[in-house]
Amino acid sequence: MGLFGMFGKKKESVIGCPVPGEAIPAEQIADETFASGMLGFTVGVQPAEGKVFAPADGTISMLFDTFHAIGMETADGAELLIHVGIDTVSLKGKHFTPKVKTGDSVRAGQLLLEFDGAAIEAAGYQQTTAVIVTNSPDLGEIHAEYGAKAAGDALLHILKK
Repeated sequence: MGLFGMFGKKKESVIGCPVPGEAIPAEQIADETFASGMLGFTVGVQPAEGKVFAPADGTISMLFDTFHAIGMETADGAELLIHVGIDTVSLKGKHFTPKVKTGDSVRAGQLLLEFDGAAIEAAGYQQTTAVIVTNSPDLGEIHAEYGAKAAGDALLHILKK
């Protein structure tokens, strides 16, 4: 066993981008709760398309009854919240079509939710999507990749403790 093997190597998990679009730092999200990171490590995505895909293999832990947000636990133990839009809970499910339900096992790239971004904006809401690692304090270092993303492109790198 070499010197580095004695201390162990940090395990890296990669979380894909769940929504095609432009990944932005949390501070650029027009909602203080998301911008401040109070719910956990957060990245925003300005959607280019109204589809949310599974960013990793895992289980749907929660689907809000208004369909604007999905909770997911990845196979690697990250707890994610994917929240489509700002204050879109007020839409009460209008313009959102879920493709999964709570308890479903999902594979990376699987379609989770469709939404009508133009209708959301016409109703007066932003469609900026927050991707939050809600258990980030338990995981270790998290680094984000910003810029143009296709669904599934690397968005977050988690180096576990």
